[in-house]
Amino acid sequence: MALPRSLYRNASLLSRRACVRPCQVTSSRTIFSWFKKADDKFKTKTKEPVLAEDNLFHPFSKSPFPAIRARGEAIQTLAPCPVCASHHHSLDSHTSSQPKAVKYECPDCGWPTHCSEEHWQEDLEHKKYCGRLREVNEDEHDLRSGRKIKEFELPGQQDTEAAISFANWDLFWYTRGFPSMDTERSRRHASKLLTYPITIGSVLHQHSGLTQSNQRLTPEGSRSLAALRMTLHVPPGTPETEEASVDKPQMRIFILGARAESSLPPHVWEQLTMLFPAALFHLYFIGPQVSLPKPPNSGPQPGTAAKADASPTQGSAAEPAKENEGTESPEATKAEDEKPIYVPNVYEPPTPAPIVRLKRTRESIEIYGVPSYTVPYTPQLTITGMQANYADVHAQFQETFDPYTDCFFLFSPGFGFPSPTSVSETTGEPLKQIASPAEWGAVIPSLLATKCPIFVTGFSPTDVERDIKSLSEAPEVAGEFDWVITPGPNAFGSEKWEVADFDPRVMVKTNWGVWGIRGKRRDIRERKSWF
Repeated sequence: MALPRSLYRNASLLSRRACVRPCQVTSSRTIFSWFKKADDKFKTKTKEPVLAEDNLFHPFSKSPFPAIRARGEAIQTLAPCPVCASHHHSLDSHTSSQPKAVKYECPDCGWPTHCSEEHWQEDLEHKKYCGRLREVNEDEHDLRSGRKIKEFELPGQQDTEAAISFANWDLFWYTRGFPSMDTERSRRHASKLLTYPITIGSVLHQHSGLTQSNQRLTPEGSRSLAALRMTLHVPPGTPETEEASVDKPQMRIFILGARAESSLPPHVWEQLTMLFPAALFHLYFIGPQVSLPKPPNSGPQPGTAAKADASPTQGSAAEPAKENEGTESPEATKAEDEKPIYVPNVYEPPTPAPIVRLKRTRESIEIYGVPSYTVPYTPQLTITGMQANYADVHAQFQETFDPYTDCFFLFSPGFGFPSPTSVSETTGEPLKQIASPAEWGAVIPSLLATKCPIFVTGFSPTDVERDIKSLSEAPEVAGEFDWVITPGPNAFGSEKWEVADFDPRVMVKTNWGVWGIRGKRRDIRERKSWF
């Protein structure tokens, strides 16, 4: 895939930290134990953080965490010195000199940014992005610091009489009862973790901030969302409760090209269902890099889901905690030890690590014919993951799509990027991915044919504009769609900067923008006269 797509999809660390919550210990006391000291094994021990809040900044080469040191080494082998690169471009074309790799770590941000201190001092442009790099440096150390991250303690069921605001992150967190986000760092961590489920919820909810009054929702889009909201919500005046979902069809959300979103813990995706108490959801993660569960003979990773779902703040997530049984096999432990500390995201981002296998997780390869799994996580939420191209499984759903119950989400698909495998037969130049048969060429026309809405995100204004322009050039796509949501910023994009390993000057934000289309409908009109 194209280079910048690798920047925003790796959420494995957030996934692991989001799983870690304090495990509650309960004990019973008899009448004879009132005057006895509590046994030490029942005392809750608070683990001291590795790094204090005022000690988060460290140069990559001196970081106390091996993964960050390994990332610094990877950047030093991939990123060219910007000053050398500018000199190289100004030289004659016959020169054989190449820009040197970055080796010198900026003392202000801690990232390897230049080949030498002299070039670092010479580069006057560095100060424009140095502050962002330091921010990311401290965020990465904070995630690994060992502190209790309160912003990852997610609330339970919503009060049926309380309305949720989708104006911005602050009002959403307040109306949903999240812990107070006291710092900008807490905001960045929480927004990165929740951007995928809450982006979906903010688009589909009847109180969405995307409306016709602000020109984000089109008349055709209003019709499409009205159909979906009939399934997601109850008639006006009726309380939104789980009992109201008894006679409702299941809402199917197909997340195509899934990568990091497929590795998020299920209780994070459960936050989507809590926005719609009267709806049933089935999420389909489909893509060649979807994360699959661990083998059946391996159990949960220490300190992850087995403890995560036991938290009373998770509402209905407490029941699945009992599903994580078993211990890790020696083979699984050995494979974990041999796993690279850091895999750089460059040309083809790596597939996320296997997710925790729950007790009710079942293989679905016999149903879909591709490596897949299905887990009924809660009565409201079922998750299916398929490690395959969508074109390989479309035929199994083709006759079942319904605009009242189905929709598609594509998180930063890279429509406008050149294909790494397909070239034009006439010009010999790489095809855009939206026209490439190896990427989206056969997929988008089949999605438009379903007449179900297709929602797309982008990681920057340039990325959104590039994808929009590619729609007018793709065969069987140009002129075959209606706008549902006009392109623009996404109020629930991640606020955390993602930095490229191949060039620290390249930074984006996950799900910065959002837009939507639907296959064009051509209504048949009766002709009154032939003249």
